[in-house]
Amino acid sequence: MIFTLHKPPPGTTLSASNHRTLRVVVGTAAIAAPVLHCITDAMEWYLGGFTPPQLWLNYVAFLPMPWLLLGICAVCAEELRASAIAGALLYGVAFTYFAHTTLFALHSQLPGYEALWRQLGSTYTAHGAAMVVGGLVFAWAAFRSAALPKVAVLLFGAGLLVNLGLAVVSAPDILQTTGTAIRNAGLVGMGYALLVGNPVRAA
Repeated sequence: MIFTLHKPPPGTTLSASNHRTLRVVVGTAAIAAPVLHCITDAMEWYLGGFTPPQLWLNYVAFLPMPWLLLGICAVCAEELRASAIAGALLYGVAFTYFAHTTLFALHSQLPGYEALWRQLGSTYTAHGAAMVVGGLVFAWAAFRSAALPKVAVLLFGAGLLVNLGLAVVSAPDILQTTGTAIRNAGLVGMGYALLVGNPVRAA
């Protein structure tokens, strides 16, 4: 299935050239960061826990995540509702914390996710809840608009629900990577849609 991005209506505050640049930057990040995140999850599973190279790669993957949905909102500003921005902000706050936890794991030389969770406990869980709520608010707003491909938005939302469900039933962390992979597939789909979207005319 080919993802396409609808052209925003006239009145955008960005020139066509600036909008095209923003779309390429955000679209590339929305593909590269989730793919790298999945690679680090696979490394953690294969190696049986954290390693410094895996954690550094994970940190690099997390660096764009706090602003990723906000970037998508900026590209699709004419079509997304204000609730999408609110969800993107909450999602971004969560990933700002998650990036910090990667550095914490490196500094503390923690062997794996279970040890990290024992150290951070309720704070980590609270930010996980913020990620799910913020992501779902964004997904609902995006689904109701014509700004992004619905298949990609549904994948993103489904991945968040899988993450939530597996957290509620206290499933092993390795199973959480299933939800993460689905969520990341949705982000990749959105990023691809941004990259292949038609150029926007200048206001």
